Formats: sequence, structure tokens, C-alpha cells
Amino acid sequence: MVERLPRLLLHAEGAAVAVTALTLYFHQGFDWWLLLVFVLAPDLAMLGYLAGPRAGAVAYDVVHTYVLPVLLAAASVIWDWNGGLAVALIWLTHIGVDRTVGYGLKYPSDFKDTHLQRV
Repeated sequence: MVERLPRLLLHAEGAAVAVTALTLYFHQGFDWWLLLVFVLAPDLAMLGYLAGPRAGAVAYDVVHTYVLPVLLAAASVIWDWNGGLAVALIWLTHIGVDRTVGYGLKYPSDFKDTHLQRV
């Protein structure tokens, strides 16, 4: 059980981020249809794999880390930009759900090799 704890914590972390982002999204009164239209947009980064596994892994990982959407959310709050905040919360929801179900950051060896597991 102890060996599985880090993976379980990463899954729980993803769930917490997804639920929190969704809660904040709807609390702000953003449109549900906008969420449905854009929630899968980060997966367009998989097109990077057309340039090879290394480029694909980099493109996917840059878009699937919490860094950029958290910075976008912070900037959006500071500058009172609701559009940016909506995008950031949708983006965080996507990443959180990915982590919850086991999709992690990619290694250049293979698309199925992630920091959480082999999918």
C-alpha cells in the first residue's frame, strides 16, 4: 500500500484541482457551454507528436502542467480579466481530470509512458 501512496496522492490532487476549478468556474457565473466547447482544447497539444515523440512530449507536457493556467488565473484576477479566468479554470479542470483518471506528463520514449503510469 505504501508503494502506491504517491500515485494515489497525485490522483487525489488532480481531483481536488478539477473540483475546485469547476466550483470556481460556476461560482463566477461563466457559461456551461463554454466549458463544454473548450475543455478538451489542451489535448490539441498532441499534434506535437506529428513532429516526433520528443517534440510531442514537450508540447503535451507544457500544456498539461499546472504552471501556465495558474499564472493565467493569477494575472486574470489581478487585471480583472474574466475571459482569461474562464480559460484558466477550464484548463485547470482539464488537467485535474486527466490526473484523476491517470493521465500524466509524457516521457519522450512513448506516448503511453507517463509520470503516473503506463496507459
